[in-house]
Amino acid sequence: MIRSMHFVEGRELRTDLEQEQFRELLTKDEGLLWVDIQNEPRETVERLLREVFGFHPLAIDDALHETHIPKLDDWGAYLYVVLHGVVSNQQEADGFDTSEIDIFAGSRYIVTYQNRPVPAVDRVWELVQRDQRSLGRGVGRLLYRIIDETEADYMPLLDSIDEVLSRSEDEIFARPDPSVLAEVFALKRSLLRLRRAIAPQREVINKLARGDFGQFSAEDQMYFRDVYYHLVRLNDILESLRDLVGSALEIYLSVVSNRLNEVLKTLTIITTLFMPLSFIAGFFGMNFFGATTEFLSWTERSSFMGVLGVMVVTPIIMVLWMRRRTWV
Repeated sequence: MIRSMHFVEGRELRTDLEQEQFRELLTKDEGLLWVDIQNEPRETVERLLREVFGFHPLAIDDALHETHIPKLDDWGAYLYVVLHGVVSNQQEADGFDTSEIDIFAGSRYIVTYQNRPVPAVDRVWELVQRDQRSLGRGVGRLLYRIIDETEADYMPLLDSIDEVLSRSEDEIFARPDPSVLAEVFALKRSLLRLRRAIAPQREVINKLARGDFGQFSAEDQMYFRDVYYHLVRLNDILESLRDLVGSALEIYLSVVSNRLNEVLKTLTIITTLFMPLSFIAGFFGMNFFGATTEFLSWTERSSFMGVLGVMVVTPIIMVLWMRRRTWV
């Protein structure tokens, strides 16, 4: 899908233009053209970017190969910006993924290319059709809108991860089974993916806020600085969550280790208490030697009760002795 809009102050917004009209509009010094490309064949996109807009082959090749981290390239007449937006992906355990947004920003136009539709771009497209003030303020303000909406999708994700992490920590103390550990590791992978997207984008926005680009005004740079501060905050929250995930893993291992120690302690106490009883039973149950005299008294009831009493009293004495030495 290739959709387009052209805005001129005081005129009606034009949409769904033909590609031949793009060439004509690019030669004019008025208005703002936005072309958004989604899910189009590579040959179609390459021909449009090369023949109509005249972008450098290296920039086109970067846009068509979705393998780049967020970056900013200055090609003189235009800027090439790579962002990562949040998209839904039910195949992932956490239900989301990041998708590349390639943006070409000239003095009078913006071209956005998405291999997969990104909700943030769709929201901006609908927003500027309802409220065209962003279009009237130039390329810099429209680019700010796209970047701001893209970054805004990261905060709900971090909030949901924080809630899941808090619930996982409670489950660790109540029931530290392997399913909780798997959930914590899934959170760790999610935070790693977000870090790979947010950290480089912070540097990209910092360049837009501090660089001297002919496509933007000084006022536009103020808006980019605002987005930069939001990204700094997102990055700080992300690092805090990564620390909390690491702490949750340590807590899990500690709780499991403590529970294992309690089990071993209980088994050791039971073994220790039955050790003298086993000795007594084993000693008097040996038949290595024949009796030289008759021990008639050994089979009397009083002898049996005496040995039974010794077997009952011995564990009690051992428990008292262990408590005195603070072993139990």
